[in-house]
Order: sequence, then structure tokens, then C-alpha cells
Amino acid sequence: MQRLRFKKIDAFVFNRSSGNPAGCIYLDDPEAITDEQMQQIAREMAGCVSEVVYMYKEDEVTTLRFFSSECEVAFCGHGTIAAMYDLVKNDINLLRNPILRIRIGNREILVRNEIAGADAVFISAPSPVMLKAGVDADAVAAALRIPPGEIADPMAISFINAGLATLIVPLRSLTALLAVHPDQQNLKDFCTRNTIEIILIHTSEVAMAGAAYRTRVFAPVFGYLEDPATGSGNAAFGYHLLTSKRWDGKLLTIEQGRSRDHPNIIRLVSDASEKQRTVFFGGNAVVRIEGEYLLQ
Repeated sequence: MQRLRFKKIDAFVFNRSSGNPAGCIYLDDPEAITDEQMQQIAREMAGCVSEVVYMYKEDEVTTLRFFSSECEVAFCGHGTIAAMYDLVKNDINLLRNPILRIRIGNREILVRNEIAGADAVFISAPSPVMLKAGVDADAVAAALRIPPGEIADPMAISFINAGLATLIVPLRSLTALLAVHPDQQNLKDFCTRNTIEIILIHTSEVAMAGAAYRTRVFAPVFGYLEDPATGSGNAAFGYHLLTSKRWDGKLLTIEQGRSRDHPNIIRLVSDASEKQRTVFFGGNAVVRIEGEYLLQ
């Protein structure tokens, strides 16, 4: 029996919001357990967390891998926030560093440490890949189980990969957005047919002063209907806003979730590069459970 250090950490918590839970397993080296065992643990934790993060050092670089109950996930924003916020906050040497570098897949990811000033870490999203959406507004509305007229501008539907292939859909109002409740299996079939990993719906009507947008994110291909707080999806949305000239890259606050009055909070900011601007998504994290995972 192996004893693995474990934490359940909620990312993007704000006031009375519940955040988004991630399970974090800390490994001594990349060969400590197999891929099959990583998937086994993620299946066993389904319903408790949406993804499990495996963290280890490889060539002296902190490396993260992510598994949902269904499969390995290429990029998990809330898992990265959870793992890195907790790691930095509890290491006095890391806490002094304004910038850290980690590895996810074959990418180098930057972590901006703003815990002291903003109670947050900010994660660099992968460079965006603009994809061609092979679906029309009527098909999207049917998949989400909403009237087609609730989509604010069918021409503004976009498809961007900033870690995950994200279909971005504008809705007319907060009321319409909060009322969306698709069927999980039907939405999964729609996403699978169209190579969509997550669907983000958004509106500029918000519940909190200071917020710019409300979003919700659906991820049925990963084994659950809705992701309550999403780094990668909102980063794709940030790239969409930059491309459409609707955001200048300064700090942007986004509400996410079904609760009108207690949303989770994701913050976006962009660098000032003249070539390819990078979107950083940021938030905090709270440890809820700490102990050991017993792997037989």
C-alpha cells in the first residue's frame, strides 16, 4: 500500500462562494505511480473533485498533470491555481519570488505571485489557437436547451483553444444565462461530434459591482456537466475579448456560476506584448482537506 500526500483545495473562492474543488496529489518523482493509477484515483474521487492534479519535480522543474474521471486533461486552470497558490503560500522562498516557471505537458507556464498584494496567483494561459466552429447558432441553442433568440449575436460565437477547445457563446441576459440547464448526455454527444472540450456562455449583465461579465462553463466530455470556476475557459474568453477589441488587457473581474448572488471570481489580465499578448487568469485557493491517500 502506498501513502500519497493529498489535499482537497478549492480555487477561485470569493466570500461565500464554494469555488471549484481540485484534488492535489504530491509525488516524489514522475515514476512514483503509473498513468493507470492516476486515472484510478481520479475515478474514485469523482463527485468530490472535478479533476485531480499530480505534482512532482522533473529536472528540478515543478510539473503538473491533470486527470478527470474520464481521461487525462491537457490543461486545468482551477487545478493549477489550487496547486500553485497553496505551494507558493506555504514556501517562504517561493513566496519571495514574483515569477515562477512550471511545466504542463510540453509547455512552460508562468506563475505570477501576487499573494501579498492581491491574494492571488496568476497563471499564463497557452497561446490561443483560433478554431473554425462547425456549428450554427440553432444547433448550439438546441444543445444548450435554450430558445435560439437567447443567443445575443450568432455571428459572435467563437471557438478558441487556450489550453482546451472552448466554444464561446454570448447570451442576452443574466436571467437567460442562469436558467440554462442542458441535458448532460445530449451535450456530451454534441461536444464529441464537434471536437468541443468545453462550452462557455457569457453575458455583460452582472450581479456584482465591479464585475464585467458573468460566465458559466459546461464540460460534459470530462465526466461532469458544469465547471463552477474555470481558468482555461475564461482565458479563452479573454483572448476572444482581445481579438474583438472589447478589452484593453487591464485587470478584468469575471463572475462565474449558477448562483446569482454568490458567484466565484476569476480575474484576467494581459501583458503588453506587441506580437502575441498573453492572458493571465488569477485567483486564490482554500485548503479544505489535508491528509493521505491510500493507494492499494
